[in-house]
Amino acid sequence: MTSAEAATTAAFQITVQPSGRAFSANAGEAILAAAIRSGVGLPYGCKDGACGSCKCKKLSGTVQHGAHQSKALTADEEAAGLVLTCCAQPLSDVVLESRQVTDESAYPVKKMPVRVASLEKKSDDVMQVRLQLPAADTFRYHAGQYIEFILRDGTRRAYSMANAPHTQAEAPGVELHIRHMAGGKFTDHVFGAMKEKEILRVEGPFGSFFLREDSDKPIVLLASGTGFAPIKALIEHLQFKGISRPTVLYWGGRRPGDLYLADWVQARVAELPWLRYVPVISNALPEDGWTGRTGFVHQAVLDDFADLSGHQVYACGAPIVVESARDAYSAQRGLPPEEFFADAFTSEADKHGG
Repeated sequence: MTSAEAATTAAFQITVQPSGRAFSANAGEAILAAAIRSGVGLPYGCKDGACGSCKCKKLSGTVQHGAHQSKALTADEEAAGLVLTCCAQPLSDVVLESRQVTDESAYPVKKMPVRVASLEKKSDDVMQVRLQLPAADTFRYHAGQYIEFILRDGTRRAYSMANAPHTQAEAPGVELHIRHMAGGKFTDHVFGAMKEKEILRVEGPFGSFFLREDSDKPIVLLASGTGFAPIKALIEHLQFKGISRPTVLYWGGRRPGDLYLADWVQARVAELPWLRYVPVISNALPEDGWTGRTGFVHQAVLDDFADLSGHQVYACGAPIVVESARDAYSAQRGLPPEEFFADAFTSEADKHGG
């Protein structure tokens, strides 16, 4: 065997501090893919070098990065030793620093056929899709995680489960909130030709966005658009578990119709004394008759909280909302960076810079 062949078949040890958990990654394999394969719960979002959710500090070792967007990892950040685990391949043993490693997040990832059980339009551009899972199979996930559709050409589309895991006991299935992206291969199908009983293939669960139940800190939930889907699952989970940590939901949209399940939220607020709801609209028109909060949803939190140092924040939605919140809440309101949990929704257009 030549030295070049040896290098391509080598396996490197990846160690994550401060937990000390370790796993092996093959040469040419992304560190994140190896972690998922080994059941180690590193944080991640798009898995495609676009969102920056998987960014962490490299303490030692050498990696090479595959294609990624500079907004996810700048040249300065890379020079400072930061890596994107979704596209970083080890060239040696590597030690990373990531505080979100948890055994608990490592439910088995599985591929399954699913059947479209129902399609219901919740607004002009949001479809509530219910998928029936195989009755003989147990699908375990955390509220906040997502699944990926595997399309016929092998491409994938990721959507968060909008129902909490305990709802599986009644009927094995998941609820998704799918926004129509004009010209989008998959969402054009969802809003056009898709019919009930259609069979699709999915894989999951994925993601490190789920409630940290070992904390008793008050919670800020921040959602933009269909970023509400995993937040809905978190609220259902809190209610089911009887967790009564003070929680406030900020949900932002361009127009009031973008808050497509506002009635559902109001019903939960009426039942749950620990839950408050602050809807925020950025582009209300006179005919909307909107009298509530206006502006950017992440800014509304800054307006309402002088100090976030004792809170946890769970944010989901457009990358610009998530990143603006991440930066501002830590820099301006004292939120510990490790108490900001996020899932940035990256569309195919986001991923490819289009």
